[in-house]
Amino acid sequence: MAESIQSLDQLSSLKVTTTAEAPKYVKKVDKFGRAYATGKRKDAVARVWIKPGSGKIVVNTREFEVYFARPVLRMMIEQPLSIAARAGQYDVICTVSGGGLSGQAGAVRHGLSKALTNMEPELRGVLKKGGFLTRDSRVVERKKYGRAKARRSFQFSKR
Repeated sequence: MAESIQSLDQLSSLKVTTTAEAPKYVKKVDKFGRAYATGKRKDAVARVWIKPGSGKIVVNTREFEVYFARPVLRMMIEQPLSIAARAGQYDVICTVSGGGLSGQAGAVRHGLSKALTNMEPELRGVLKKGGFLTRDSRVVERKKYGRAKARRSFQFSKR
């Protein structure tokens, strides 16, 4: 701004050159046509690959109905596919380690959602609105010294 502005009318004649546009998300697939993503929940980490197929889900080389026996966990994993209206269109292969079954199911769901956005970037809005792309950061609180557990005190006795 070499010249100085003397009135408000001159101020309105200035042009604003900064244009903030939304970032462009691109399709990220490997040479085999698979999209990859890592999902995390508690101590569990899931590596998820998706490719176009018949809707088969494999977890640690086992059918996901066998690995996740509880219907709630299976429903949790299928949520991103059903919200995006892609159920039965992608084969999902994932390896999960760490944590318990509930944390592992959450990790698979998180990884599957991220892999879907890598495969089809236009699904990002739907999955983000459903809260599937946000990593659930809640973890077990550590045990403190002078305590029985993280917050529980030892039993008090007067005598």
